[in-house]
Amino acid sequence: MAKTYHFPKGFVWGGATASYQIEGAAFVDGRGLSIWDTFSHTPGKTLNGDTGDVACDHYHRWREDIQLMKELGLGAYRFSIAWPRVLPRGRGRVNEVGLAFYDRLVDGLLEAGITPYITLYHWDLPQALQNEGGWVNRATVDAFSEYTKVVADRLGDRVKHWITLNEPWVSAWVGHSEGRHAPGLKDRTAALQAAHHLLLAHGRAVPLLRAASGPKAEVGITLNVGPQYPVSLNPEDQQAAIYADGHLNRWFLDPLFGKGYPTDMQELYAKAGARPPVTQPADFSEIDAHLDFIGVNYCFPHFVYAAGIDDRQMGWAALSPEQHVANGREITEMGWPVVPTGFTDILTRIQRDYSPKTLYITENGCAMADELVDGAVDDPRRVAYYRRHLIAVRRAIDEGTPVKGFFAWSLMDNFEWGWGYSKRFGIVYVNYATQQRIPKASAHFYKQVIAANAVSE
Repeated sequence: MAKTYHFPKGFVWGGATASYQIEGAAFVDGRGLSIWDTFSHTPGKTLNGDTGDVACDHYHRWREDIQLMKELGLGAYRFSIAWPRVLPRGRGRVNEVGLAFYDRLVDGLLEAGITPYITLYHWDLPQALQNEGGWVNRATVDAFSEYTKVVADRLGDRVKHWITLNEPWVSAWVGHSEGRHAPGLKDRTAALQAAHHLLLAHGRAVPLLRAASGPKAEVGITLNVGPQYPVSLNPEDQQAAIYADGHLNRWFLDPLFGKGYPTDMQELYAKAGARPPVTQPADFSEIDAHLDFIGVNYCFPHFVYAAGIDDRQMGWAALSPEQHVANGREITEMGWPVVPTGFTDILTRIQRDYSPKTLYITENGCAMADELVDGAVDDPRRVAYYRRHLIAVRRAIDEGTPVKGFFAWSLMDNFEWGWGYSKRFGIVYVNYATQQRIPKASAHFYKQVIAANAVSE
């Protein structure tokens, strides 16, 4: 008989999206340009030259999307606010029409019995601020505080769950060192400085959000995290995995919990030619803002081996998709290995090393090769993925990790950054030509999980 895994009473079940990936309406109602508008319109930066100009047209179809959430039984919806829709130049004049959109969205969610979880920054920095240096410029921290206050003062009477930043590692490293995301830089020193300013912006935003939303407010940050497993017992591979962990996990978790930046990584980055971030004495006390929760985005772990230091790597490298297949691991359309045990490992590790009050799974999901056949999408591999990963979360809870909610990534297919519209993560299929929404088999599975507050093997 299949075992059933029940979740704690009051567990939050939600879906997640991000503004640039779904909203569209990029050039209407006074919205300013974002760095992703600029990046996606630059030839060669995205697959097929795809942009978020229209995306899922959520800006105009939000009522339909709320109804869809209600039909799926979602208790919560995590979405992000487009900074340039609210402050077209990043600071100064407020675009009332843009802010009013989020006002209506929040009211519509609450009327439907769905709790809003708002992310303030999911990578769409106003281009006007990038023109002044973006996250490498400390003044952007002040601009983020201004933006935070505008949004919180408007929505804080109704919104009690806030996420300051989504995946600052991606913003810093993929955007400023690898160049695969906006703003498209390839400068490790810039990445380290951007990471510091992102964390500082987070720390300064926390008290502003608490002041606007009252004593019951929950404020956190979302990090992309994952275990870094050495491929062998070889001491060099073991050390490589420690470095990889420091790069992805500890460089962000340590300062958020009052430990500052890890010394071993400071030394490694210096060897890799990166200058340390410019900081001020009070920065670290501000970054350690005594969070109410950590948001965890988990997709996959890395399997790491020792490598040299050059323009592409800093002492380690990870197995390729082809190597995962050769080792018998399933991979997704992104080439990522499917390793549910890594989910349990990273959740219990965060609890062991940092003791956060609460964790939310703010993103978990996968891109698969979905096909629309006779008006339906059967996605058994995604159903299996969610089943196994939800069981992994339940096991982490059994080991004492205070996970209080799970947000499926993503609610619907959307613009997948550099991959354009070629990768589908949604539990709801989107026909981009007609904007029709079609719940996949995984959506029906998720609806059953939510109704039962449980998942079966």
